[in-house]
Amino acid sequence: MNHKLLLSTILLAATSGAQAENIFRRGNDAEPASMDPQLAQGMPEMHILRDMFVGLVDEDAGAHLIPGVAEKWDVSEDGKTWTFHLRDNNWSDGTPVTAHDFVYAWQRGVDPAVGSKYSFFLYPIKNAKEITEGKQSTDTLGVSAPDDKTLVVELNNPTPYFAGLLTNAVTYPVPKHIVEKHGKNWTRAENIAGNGAFKMHEWKPQSRIVLEKSANYYGADDVSLDKVIYYVSEDKNAELQRYRAGELDWTADVPNDQIKWLQENLQGELHIHNYLGTFYLGYNLTKPPFKDAAKLREALSLVVDRERIVKNITASGEQPAYGFVTPGIANYQPYQPEYANWTREQRIEKAKALYAEAGYSKENPLHVELLYNTNDNNKKVAIAVASLWKDALGVETSLINKEWKAYLNDRREYNTQVFRGSWMGDYEDANTFLDLFVSGGGSNTIGLNDSEYDKLIADAASETNAEKRAAILQQAEKRLIDNHSLIPVYYFVSKHLVKPYVKGYEENVMNHWPSKYIRIEKE
Repeated sequence: MNHKLLLSTILLAATSGAQAENIFRRGNDAEPASMDPQLAQGMPEMHILRDMFVGLVDEDAGAHLIPGVAEKWDVSEDGKTWTFHLRDNNWSDGTPVTAHDFVYAWQRGVDPAVGSKYSFFLYPIKNAKEITEGKQSTDTLGVSAPDDKTLVVELNNPTPYFAGLLTNAVTYPVPKHIVEKHGKNWTRAENIAGNGAFKMHEWKPQSRIVLEKSANYYGADDVSLDKVIYYVSEDKNAELQRYRAGELDWTADVPNDQIKWLQENLQGELHIHNYLGTFYLGYNLTKPPFKDAAKLREALSLVVDRERIVKNITASGEQPAYGFVTPGIANYQPYQPEYANWTREQRIEKAKALYAEAGYSKENPLHVELLYNTNDNNKKVAIAVASLWKDALGVETSLINKEWKAYLNDRREYNTQVFRGSWMGDYEDANTFLDLFVSGGGSNTIGLNDSEYDKLIADAASETNAEKRAAILQQAEKRLIDNHSLIPVYYFVSKHLVKPYVKGYEENVMNHWPSKYIRIEKE
């Protein structure tokens, strides 16, 4: 046989193989704060974890609930005992995933020593809240594994939305054998194992995370991609440049000041869709100047011109927000305060009176710090709010910009006065917004401590009648808003640039796009 011909054939085969590799390149906002499912908090982590892990319940491409590791489940007649039946599933290192891994993970999720900020997702489970408060040991959590393929969960009350909770990362299983072997280092690229469609290959901080297809995922035959590369992309203009240069297939967001140009020049690649999320300004209610200062809080809220912000800054179809729960949730009507229908002049007049009653004036102004995380859009909103407060009331605002991890830490430690916040619903129910502010909750970074509010959320959790439950949650939202515990600003839309050859995703209000449904179809 001709050796040159043989060599050419081998080279051609190798080249063809390289060209055939399906790689999806995604922009992903900030550097992930943690890749531990029980410790993750923000969207930069959640997108990646959704690729690397799968819980008892999963989502399809449109974010509708489907069976995950649990092939099926049964609910007792009283609605308080859920029994999950697990399919064959392996960690990416080949070790079987068992019901015991879920018990271990959920006990970690409520363990005060671990410190999950999403432990409240597990509060419907018997003893979960008591464990996080240090009143019970982790082994009293109402979850057990009679065998490797069966998980039994005991709830405090019937919880109709419980299946929706199980798509959150805090409920993902974790590999006990790896966590115990490597401790805090178990999430390093060389150590971590997941049970999802992809496994971690490389993590280069402040640059990229590279995932590879996992042959051990139970649905591997249906996964088209070979690799997913997540790029840190806090600078939206730089991300846009990389997309236009062909270095990205998908952007995490787009710069708001470029929307008009994008609509004119990349219309077919710009995707804007309603999103289950609210942008807000959070007060630190644990200390002055905002603790026990409802009049001051109301004054600042009244002069935030939501209409101007969504028209001139976000400018992508966002809606002004006066309540916290987003519109469009089934069987729920969000609360709207009276001042939502006032004129701009009426709001400012009222704000000035409240500001004076609180002991401030243009001669004796409030000095306040406003914290936001690195993002051009966040910066513009912060500047606008500071200007509105200054013009209407004389407030002196210092803008504090920090990168993602430091920003989260300041919020967690209540090292703030006012902060830019956002909340993206984890399931389509008003509860995903309102239980955020239960006293002592890990994501209650405003520090709300309101026993009446807590009671309303607890009452809603035990109410099985849909109409009565909605009415209770509406009372809770009304109390949150009427006490001016925070300042809702606008309801989000998702904004992405997507290359025409990226197929398989569906627009959805959850802003969830697992890579396992994506296909790259280039000609």
